[in-house]
Amino acid sequence: MALLDLFKRRKKGGEAEMSFIDHLEDLRWHLVRSVIAVLIGAIVIFIYSSDIVDKVILGPAHQDFITYGYLCKIGRFLHIGDSLCINNIKVSFLSTAMTEQFMSTFTIAFVGGFIIAFPYIFWEFWRFVRPALTEKELKRTKGVIFWVSVLFFLGVAFGYYILTPFMVNFYFSYSLSPMIEIKPTFGDYLENLIYTTVGIGILFQMPLLVMVLAKIGIITGTFLKKYRRHAIVVILIAAAIITPSTDPFSLTLVTIPLYVLFEASIMLASRVQRDKEKKDAEWS
Repeated sequence: MALLDLFKRRKKGGEAEMSFIDHLEDLRWHLVRSVIAVLIGAIVIFIYSSDIVDKVILGPAHQDFITYGYLCKIGRFLHIGDSLCINNIKVSFLSTAMTEQFMSTFTIAFVGGFIIAFPYIFWEFWRFVRPALTEKELKRTKGVIFWVSVLFFLGVAFGYYILTPFMVNFYFSYSLSPMIEIKPTFGDYLENLIYTTVGIGILFQMPLLVMVLAKIGIITGTFLKKYRRHAIVVILIAAAIITPSTDPFSLTLVTIPLYVLFEASIMLASRVQRDKEKKDAEWS
C-alpha cells in the first residue's frame, strides 16, 4: 500500500489521532532504532572480523568446508563413487587496491550486523504497520515475525552452504587454457557472497508474503497460476540482479530455488483460496 494510505489506516487504528508529521516522526524513530541495532551487530562483527573472515567468509573456499564433505557422502550413498567429491581446489584471492581490505572489513561488519539484526528490524517495521491493520488482518498475520526470520535465515544458509560452494567450485575449476591463472580479487568474491546470501535470504520471503497477501484478499492462487509465465520472467530478472555475473551457471543456481519458491507460493495461495471458498459456502 502507498505510504499515505498506510498513514490513514494507522490514524484510524491508533488510539490517538496523529498528524502526517507525527507519523513521519514515528517512522523516523523506528528507522533510528533499526540502524542502532545494525550498528551494534556491526561492532560485534568488526571486533571479531579476522576470525570471521578466515572461518566464515572464506569458509566455502576451504577444501574441508562442510558442504564438500556431505557431497562426497551423498555420492557414495547413491553408489556413484567420488563423482560428487570436490578435491584439490586451489583458491586464492588478490587485493589490488591499497584500501580494499580495510574497506572490506567495514562491508563485512555492516552486512553481518544487518543479518544479525534482521529479526529486530522486521519487528520495528511490524510495530509501525501493526496499527494500520484490522483485527481480522492481525489474526491472519499471527506469527509473521517468527516465520519471516526463519525464512530469511534459511535463505542465507542456502546461499552460503549450497550456492556459494557450487559457484566457487565451478569458477575455480573452469579454465579456457592452462596458461590462464585464476586470481579473482577478494572484493569480487565478497560481492558475490553477499548477493548469494543476503539477496537469497530476502527473496525467501516470497511464500510468506504471498500467503499474507492471499489471506488479506489482494491475490489468489488462480491469479498466480494465470500469470505464471510472467512470473518466470520476473524471476529471471531477479536472479540476474542477485548474481553480479551473468553466466548461465550462476543464473541457473539462483533461478531454480526462486521458481520452487514461486510454486510453493502458488500452493499456499491456493490453499488459502480454498479455505475462503469453503467458509463462504458454509455461510451461504
